[in-house]
Amino acid sequence: MSVENYEKVIWLEIHARIKSETKFFCNCKNAVDLALEPNVNVCPVCMWFPGMLPSINSEVVKLWIKAGLLMNCEIKKHSRFDRKSYFYPDLPNSFQITQMYEPITWAWKVKVFVWKEIKEFGIHHMHLENDAWKLIHSWGQTLCDYNRAGSPLMEIVTEPVFRDKEEVMEFLKELQKMFRFAWVSDADMEKWQLRCDVNVSIRPVWDTKLWTRAELKNLNSFSSIGRAIDNEFLRQVRIVEAGWTIEQETRWWDDDKWISTTQRSKEDAMDYRYFPEPDLLPLEIEEDFIENCKNEIGELPIDKRIRYLNDYKLWEDDARLITADKELSLYFEEMVKLTNDPKKSCSYITTILLALLNECKDGGWICNLKFDASELAKVISLVNKDELSSTNSKLVVEELFKSWWDAEEIVDKLGLRQKNDTDALEKIVDEVLSNSTSQIAEYKAWKENLFWFFVGQCMKASAGKWNPKMFTDIIKKKIG
Repeated sequence: MSVENYEKVIWLEIHARIKSETKFFCNCKNAVDLALEPNVNVCPVCMWFPGMLPSINSEVVKLWIKAGLLMNCEIKKHSRFDRKSYFYPDLPNSFQITQMYEPITWAWKVKVFVWKEIKEFGIHHMHLENDAWKLIHSWGQTLCDYNRAGSPLMEIVTEPVFRDKEEVMEFLKELQKMFRFAWVSDADMEKWQLRCDVNVSIRPVWDTKLWTRAELKNLNSFSSIGRAIDNEFLRQVRIVEAGWTIEQETRWWDDDKWISTTQRSKEDAMDYRYFPEPDLLPLEIEEDFIENCKNEIGELPIDKRIRYLNDYKLWEDDARLITADKELSLYFEEMVKLTNDPKKSCSYITTILLALLNECKDGGWICNLKFDASELAKVISLVNKDELSSTNSKLVVEELFKSWWDAEEIVDKLGLRQKNDTDALEKIVDEVLSNSTSQIAEYKAWKENLFWFFVGQCMKASAGKWNPKMFTDIIKKKIG
């Protein structure tokens, strides 16, 4: 089998649940989180009772447009809905409201970091559709849970532009970050708020035509997507190398066994019998509405990340971490304004603050901190003025995290403020050196590590409340 003679051609069909308060066509609570009980967030509209008419939720449309703007897509001012006719047990009304012919967003490209390089991946289009309900199989019976029926889903269809699993996974992570950044969707794969069907085909490296694809379903994590792509690539290469033909089909991925199995032959568009949705008027979007959405989004996460790398000279991992959450990036930028020290501001956030938040039982959020950026900036200022040691600064931040106190008050209450009285420091140094004549002789005989013995003795004599940096400078002057 000559694997190196083939390349992967991958494109994605991504479903993301919009984070609106209510569902797409009614006032029932949206299934952003899984409900504790079945069939509690339902009404005749989302259960598709006869005679019920859908009504478009304006909040859904707003978040939908924001998602398109996040991906730099072209927003169409005129779009319409269509019926996608098919029957599955979880869709007994036998159709889904979607957008086949005139979706609201059209092609553009999304910037993504892949292996420290910025790449662009094409979006074919994005449309909106309603979710189906959930089937629960128990004791030989099938039960219907309608809680997520009618919830709004964005379906994002990419171009066949991916060539390896790393590109796919980084693209999905960037998409997840963007949606969370603008509060469009939580995009949590474990809660089925983000689902991805991966279409994989192969072709000889010298060919430019698209070969027959297979669609992989049941991918519920980024790592499982990577494993499924690798498996499908090898499966198709084996088929071609054996002289057989690849069939267009939908395959079910078993992540426990790392295998895929045939689910059904893949339908073409004509099999769904699309026709214009008769119960919804075409959607007309005004330019002012689009501009308001743009203003609410602000700077994109990827652009922030690039700016932090170029202007603030942050490490790549730090820039990625800081831009993962909008509130966190705003907190960081406020810190930079106050301290004029991007690297130290970033360090205190990533190494101390986020560690404290991660220790919270329910997972802490930057917006729930008991202190604002000005208090953390005070801590950095005290360190820069040598009034607080870097080691003790962590104790101050931990105390801020637990209380509502002022940083200065905490430093004084805990007795952590370093004294910088030069005359008093020199007296302590002179006393330590007068009692360390033998150590001084050894130090001058090339035992240079003894220097830190003198510093330690000075800190001990000052009960740790005096500035070690100044002790270091004074000792160097006195003994060389």
